[in-house]
Amino acid sequence: MDIVFDPALVEQNRKRASRLGDDKVLFLLDIAADELADRIAIVERHFDHAVELHGATGVTARRMMQTGKVGDVLRVETDAVFAGTDTPFTVAPLEQLPLEPASANLIVSPLTLHLTNDTPGTLIQIRRALKPDGLFLAAIPGSGTLQELRDVLLTAEAELNGGASPRVIPFADVRDVGALLQRAGFALPVTDAETYTVRYDSILPLMRDLRAMGMANPLVGRSRRPLNRRFLTRAAEIYADKYSDPDGRIRATFSIIYVSGWAPHENQQKPLKPGSAKIRLADALKTAEITLPRRDDT
Repeated sequence: MDIVFDPALVEQNRKRASRLGDDKVLFLLDIAADELADRIAIVERHFDHAVELHGATGVTARRMMQTGKVGDVLRVETDAVFAGTDTPFTVAPLEQLPLEPASANLIVSPLTLHLTNDTPGTLIQIRRALKPDGLFLAAIPGSGTLQELRDVLLTAEAELNGGASPRVIPFADVRDVGALLQRAGFALPVTDAETYTVRYDSILPLMRDLRAMGMANPLVGRSRRPLNRRFLTRAAEIYADKYSDPDGRIRATFSIIYVSGWAPHENQQKPLKPGSAKIRLADALKTAEITLPRRDDT
């Protein structure tokens, strides 16, 4: 397993964001919490025991309860600094689930799975913690997130220093996330993505917001060279030149992959076996069937 993220730095970034407590920068977490709650609300069942994994502020747990579809929620976090006063709470490392097998009907992960080194292993733990026919939902920052910032920082560093190092973390593609769900043993996996564009006056308030969100660079292979004034000035110029609107404000893209998967159960819908169809496609479409010549007929 490749170690991409520094777990201690991931934790440091998240704790610093919690201490800052800047509600204005939590818009992405609020968006994800609302979307996940909406998806719970349309499921025709009640979830007696739900778990929120590393939701930072607990907003996702609160939105889950507001749906009326959830009996109780346990919040799992990495440190007591994230604890609230209104929801049961337990502490565990980011990639270790303190849950008994088949103990939860619903597990929800808002905006943290992208920071795990062993994502397949984490997903397997989640699937095992679900009761049969239990539901897993997650919001995961995906490919395209901060693409403008990534380009600008690489361009500025290559121009000024003759080389570049990763300063924005890699994000998974929606198809890769779907494949990981299947690999972890989830049934009926579904993935889709929503893209959100946020505008800023310049690169500096964008980078301040990312720090306040806990999204500072936690890569093991990150450059230890600090971003000096010359670098930031040049990066701001490139950003404004390439990614600004007519009013001068710059754009920042955030793409969130929403995923769902079920713990296998014998009563779940199964795909039909090949050759088991009882009606021809041409009859269903009310059209004439055209027989193509076989390769050896030509």
